[in-house]
Amino acid sequence: MPTPNTLFDKVWDAHVIRHIDDGPDVFFIDRHFIHEVTSPVAFLGLEGRNAPVLFSERTFATADHNTPTLNQHLPVADPLSANQLDALERNSAKYHISHWGLGHQKNGIVHVVGPENGITLPGMTIVCGDSHTSTHGAFGAIAFGIGTSEVEMVLATQCIMQPKPKKMRISVNGTLGKGVVPKDVALYIISQISASGATGYFVEYAGDVFRTMSMEGRMTVCNMSIEMGARGGMVAPDQTTLAYLKGRDLAPQGEAWDKLVPYWESLKTDDGATFDVDMTFDAAAIEPQITYGTNPGMGTGVTRQIPTAADQADGDASYQKSLAYMGFAENESMIGKPIDFVFLGSCTNGRIEDFRAFASIVKGRRKADNVTAWLVPGSHIVESQIKAEGILDVLTEAGFALRQPGCSACLAMNEDKIPAGKYAVSTSNRNFEGRQGPGARTLLASPLVAAAAAVTGVVTDPREFLN
Repeated sequence: MPTPNTLFDKVWDAHVIRHIDDGPDVFFIDRHFIHEVTSPVAFLGLEGRNAPVLFSERTFATADHNTPTLNQHLPVADPLSANQLDALERNSAKYHISHWGLGHQKNGIVHVVGPENGITLPGMTIVCGDSHTSTHGAFGAIAFGIGTSEVEMVLATQCIMQPKPKKMRISVNGTLGKGVVPKDVALYIISQISASGATGYFVEYAGDVFRTMSMEGRMTVCNMSIEMGARGGMVAPDQTTLAYLKGRDLAPQGEAWDKLVPYWESLKTDDGATFDVDMTFDAAAIEPQITYGTNPGMGTGVTRQIPTAADQADGDASYQKSLAYMGFAENESMIGKPIDFVFLGSCTNGRIEDFRAFASIVKGRRKADNVTAWLVPGSHIVESQIKAEGILDVLTEAGFALRQPGCSACLAMNEDKIPAGKYAVSTSNRNFEGRQGPGARTLLASPLVAAAAAVTGVVTDPREFLN
């Protein structure tokens, strides 16, 4: 009998070109996404060696990281950003790479446009010069971020040298409670195992909750895998996956689709396969989450108090430094804390499902006067859906404005920066010191928690607004 294999093993082993004893694997890459920030130096390396891009049809370029989210029809004001965007366009043309720049109807955040256009498929290996490439693992792909020198390597060889990570399975069983959405599941897991608890592992998400989760929800969870230290995360493809992909512009069509379906359906962990670490959580224990510190593991249920330093593995000094930066103290309640900004967007929560959730809370209400809200769709396709579904009307009536697609305030590489000392309830993925602007204070949360804060001006339990 063949040895039972995990989903991760099946995909990884199928892409190993050469195994080096006591070293990395030479690993073939099916899809390579590039953007304006990490690619220019990689292309300079190719030019210096007079090397071509080996398989240009496997690389896809989009502008996202430092693009403006207002007036995208105008020249980009920031010289560095403008130069990077121009370089991406020039290099894509020179090497015959598909390029979706500002103004292109398919432009948007790289980890949003890949799946929504059918570029991301089950069983693939996917890399990008961005840590949140793990998002694509929602489709049963092995996807991870790489550095600039590795971007050059993939452009030149379509391969990368990687040691095979250890394997971890995280199962969440049961039924999620009212107001608990995929972002809460991700933040809860990270709060339980810490921001480094999955370091060195590739995570498979399993159990009742993930089997019933939408593709957009799965993308949110896989996106946050990197925030627990994992190399990446993945969910086995199923009928939910196939239903999402079928008919997408760049997905296989007709006979090509029919031939691939049996293979995709085989991509699951065999009974009896083993993991280096196996964890299980109870869905009933999860409530809407919010972070209070300076890493994604410093989170708690929105109705709970900030834990004491004695409960933290990192020790008192580090914990107190984090609370001091945030202006918080042990045992304080999160409910009622005043906020200044709300950010809905990013590759974590910039999809149509996230805007539907946000709108469900703000409908019939008004934005709080003390709140500045940046609502940023992950792509022009999402933007079109927002308008077509009437969500824009709901947002406008509630006093909100919609911005144009881009990474925006997730990492503050454009004009969307949270001022020093201000509090932002953010649906993005990182709350490090200065992540959203020098001195900015970030509270990570779901679109529902963000919406509740946006209409009250303080941290609020979104369940108060749900039937």
